[in-house]
Amino acid sequence: MRKALLILGLVISYIVNAQDLKKEEEKSSLGIKGGYNLASVRNADGYETSQRQGFSLGVYGESYFTNFLSIQPELIYSQQGYAVEGSSYKLTQKINYINFPLMFKLYPSKIFYAEVGPQIGYAISHKEKTETFILENTREFEPKSFDWGLNLGTGFKSESGLVLGARYHHGLGKIYDETNYYNKVIQLFLGFEF
Repeated sequence: MRKALLILGLVISYIVNAQDLKKEEEKSSLGIKGGYNLASVRNADGYETSQRQGFSLGVYGESYFTNFLSIQPELIYSQQGYAVEGSSYKLTQKINYINFPLMFKLYPSKIFYAEVGPQIGYAISHKEKTETFILENTREFEPKSFDWGLNLGTGFKSESGLVLGARYHHGLGKIYDETNYYNKVIQLFLGFEF
């Protein structure tokens, strides 16, 4: 009976210690991030417009499954769009989105990470400027409300919580109903985790 109680005590002690270790490994953090966007539009035939410069700003939360794998949902304001210039016209389209990326992050080392994940965007405003050198064009393209695509990125995170990263967004949803144009965005960002 004494051996059974001793074994039961050891098993309970092991389970309690394992739970304490698991709680220490389970980390989560909140952060803010902002950065520089280079946005353009591509079509299915490989044509790509000129880039529009803008910025992004938002918040995120990161939860770790293990020391080397985490998930990071984000809420980001992002200035996107494009510019097209021909011999007789110039078109600038500014589209501002609220984006919801869901990134899966892999840490091969303590400070370096690679990330991939889907993104859904909601167009909150757009402004189109058309200059024609022959006649005035009054047609305005209305972007679709929702955009979606895939993100791929990499970055560094210091132990103090400073984050520096780069991300590429490959749009998979058409920007307009009438065309086969898709968003393409390169983002460079700086963040800080609490």
